[in-house]
Amino acid sequence: MEFLLASAIGTLTAAGVYMTLRARTFPVIIGLALLSYAVNLFLFAMGRLVVDKPPIIHPLATTYTDPLPQALVLTAIVISFGMTALIVVLALRSFLETGSDNVAMREMNEGANIESRGGEASR
Repeated sequence: MEFLLASAIGTLTAAGVYMTLRARTFPVIIGLALLSYAVNLFLFAMGRLVVDKPPIIHPLATTYTDPLPQALVLTAIVISFGMTALIVVLALRSFLETGSDNVAMREMNEGANIESRGGEASR
């Protein structure tokens, strides 16, 4: 079971890094989401969750589960949802401004715009 979980975390991380390094904005967004899923699984795995045990220390309980990993993952899910929404809005705005979602083309267009402005200003 541990090998399966470690393989899933590694696969999500590898796919997330690969997608993040793409030249288009949509695969970058998907890659960041995959990386956040990998981090959430990693936090759960490191938390050593115990089944059917209370998360609060009680005098009658002999063992308990640590609530910190659950709280961290819940917080990470909320933050990643907000950041994904922000990135999607920024990517949409960028696509509407430039007409392309290709990152390399956008950089080339910005460089051409700077050169054309510099050439006109020096005359």
